[in-house]
This record gives sequence, structure tokens and C-alpha cells, in this order.
Amino acid sequence: MTKGHRRPTANRIRTTLFAGLLLSQSAVVAAFQSQAPPLPSLCQNIHHHHPSLTSQTRLDAKKKTAGGGGGFGSSGGFGGANKKKSSSKAVVLDPSKVRSVSGYTGSGTKVLATAANNFDRIRKLFGKTATTDVYVRSPLNDETVFWFVGKVVRMITDEEAEADVNSNWRPDATTENELVGTVYPTEVEAIVSQKRLILEYAKNQLRPQNMAGPYSAALELWSAPGDSEMDTVQNKITLVKVDGSTKDLRDGFHVKDVGYNPEIYIGDEKEKGGLRVVRDLEGRPVKPEFDIGS
Repeated sequence: MTKGHRRPTANRIRTTLFAGLLLSQSAVVAAFQSQAPPLPSLCQNIHHHHPSLTSQTRLDAKKKTAGGGGGFGSSGGFGGANKKKSSSKAVVLDPSKVRSVSGYTGSGTKVLATAANNFDRIRKLFGKTATTDVYVRSPLNDETVFWFVGKVVRMITDEEAEADVNSNWRPDATTENELVGTVYPTEVEAIVSQKRLILEYAKNQLRPQNMAGPYSAALELWSAPGDSEMDTVQNKITLVKVDGSTKDLRDGFHVKDVGYNPEIYIGDEKEKGGLRVVRDLEGRPVKPEFDIGS
């Protein structure tokens, strides 16, 4: 991203994040009942989407302002209790491997805060090199639209970092002691281990009218190189579908070695939606490449 496309100040983003996360249950329902508006100009949307590190301060602020009723972490909201009864036993996920919303009130807030703090820490070490952009496709709503929902980051070896000129890695620094698990995460592991969190956030806080309710069962995660939003909009990037499940996570993998930075909608994006691109069923651009401004 160019310097002319930077996000607003951190204070404004902190305020905006928790205004969005405090959406009431009625607001989410109302949003779901409305039709998604036409796609706005992608060139107008792209300037909001470069990495924005999520701080502990802005996530703690949400905890202090959370009240009763619906919304983030409430019944019907992100991390809320599931009212449907199930005769089958709940699957207990290993918290050292999976970052998941547990279902009790407020669980989404804590898990998102942990994921965002990990993102900040690892991103500071390695920067773009260890980052992967994440998109969600909702085929039951529109099989050609891929919504940008944030970024994941993972611990990488010093050798990987040193080989990439875009890395934040410094020759006088070693990061091996920062690794919590015994293996370095892959891009797929960084996404799959946080899949539930990412999808719950996306469908409840970003685009419930496109992803929640009858659409939620078929949601898919797709990836792109880190910080590639501009190139993706200009049809220079083919998105890659993320396959696999938590069962595929290796024994030495630890979820503390990955993080998630959620996309945040500001201004008109709250109503019209943020960055999304059109691709074919294989994630390939359907139109020729172009350069913005040319």
C-alpha cells in the first residue's frame, strides 16, 4: 500500500472497532433482513485496507463498555450462547492448538483480544513476510464475491525472515526463543487454527446479511499474500482456497505462534461493506489486470 492510503489514527480505529463490536442483536437482525447494496467502486474502498495493528488498549476498552442485551459476546451475537439443544456431545477442542469461540457470553471478546495481541507481537518481529491476507467466500449468497476479513500472522524461522527483503527481521536479533510450540506454523495452520474465530467475527460483525443465517453453513476461507490488497483489487492476485481442519494441525503446533488482526469497517463501509473482489470458482480474476490511476 502506498503512503497515501493509510488508515485513520489509532484512536479513531479504537473507537470505531468497539462501536462496531457493540452492535445489538436487533441491529444484526435488521442488517440481515436488508439486501446487500451494490458493490461500490473498489478504488474507493482500497485506501482503508492496509495493516492496522490491534492494541490491547482498544480491545480492553470493549470489555469495559460491554453491557447487557445483545451484541458482541451476547446471546445471538459473536461468542453468544447457542440456544439450540443438541443430543450429541460437544467436541472439546485443544486450547493450545485452536483459537475458538466457546459459546458462553463474552467468549468472543477474550479470544479476539488474545488473537489480536499475538498478531501485534509477531507482526512486529517479522512484518509482511509472516503475514497472510484472509478472505471469506459465501457461495450460498454470491459465489463470485470474496470478502476481505483481516490478516493472520505466524512465527517463521530467522532464515525465512532474512531471505525476504520485506521482513522486519534484523541480523542482530534472534527470534527462536519466541516460539512457543516445537514447529513453525504453516500458512494453512495459521488460518485453520483460527477458523472458527475468523468466521464467527466475519459473519456476525462484518457482513451478517451475506454470511449469517442460511448462508453460514457453506462459508469458505481463502488466502492471498500478506498486504496484497491493492494487487488483489487490480486483478493481479489469484486467491487460494484454505482446505483442512483442526485435525490436520501437527503435534508440535501451538496457537500462541499465530495471530489474527480482524478487518474493521469504518464510515460507509458499515452499511455498504468493505473490501471485496470478484473471482471465479478457482479464485482467479475474471477481468484483466489494471493499474489504479492509469
